[in-house]
Amino acid sequence: MIRITSDATQAAFRRDVEERLGQKVSGCYQCGKCTAGCPMTPDMDLTPNQVVHAVQLGLRERALGCKTIWVCASCETCSTRCPKEFDIARLMDVLRGMSLADGVAHEDARDIIRFHKAFLNSVRRHGRPNEAEMVAEYKLRSGHFFQDAVNAIKMAVRGKIKPVPKSIAGARAVRRIFERTQQGRQP
Repeated sequence: MIRITSDATQAAFRRDVEERLGQKVSGCYQCGKCTAGCPMTPDMDLTPNQVVHAVQLGLRERALGCKTIWVCASCETCSTRCPKEFDIARLMDVLRGMSLADGVAHEDARDIIRFHKAFLNSVRRHGRPNEAEMVAEYKLRSGHFFQDAVNAIKMAVRGKIKPVPKSIAGARAVRRIFERTQQGRQP
């Protein structure tokens, strides 16, 4: 359900997105090339150009609450194809961040968000993802404890999953980037 909001509220949302994006959303003139090239559209509830249009109209709930921003694979095909050089892949990233901050997300995106958080937590701790730790956190968050258990055992036996986390040399620098980002500063 979409609530009717004031013009000022819609304009404020649009300005907030543009500030975070570093581009004007009016740069998109809805040609549809982003949608035509997107490999993920069959799994989306809104097409990529519809998400841009929602932002252009200042429809905060529609833009932040759609499944599309979470299904987006960030492959950048959309941005590459855009004749106006509008960075729609970056827009999706901005909207994901705003969605997390506002606690507004499409119901079908819950597991995607759980995986997203587990991945980022692992990178924050070690400077890179540790698959075993990341999957364990995801399984605990999602409740899908035994899904893929047989495959996990096979991968561990073959040495494809390292049970002991190994941090990179620059792990502290990565943690500082996370801290700065959480404080709203540039990394």
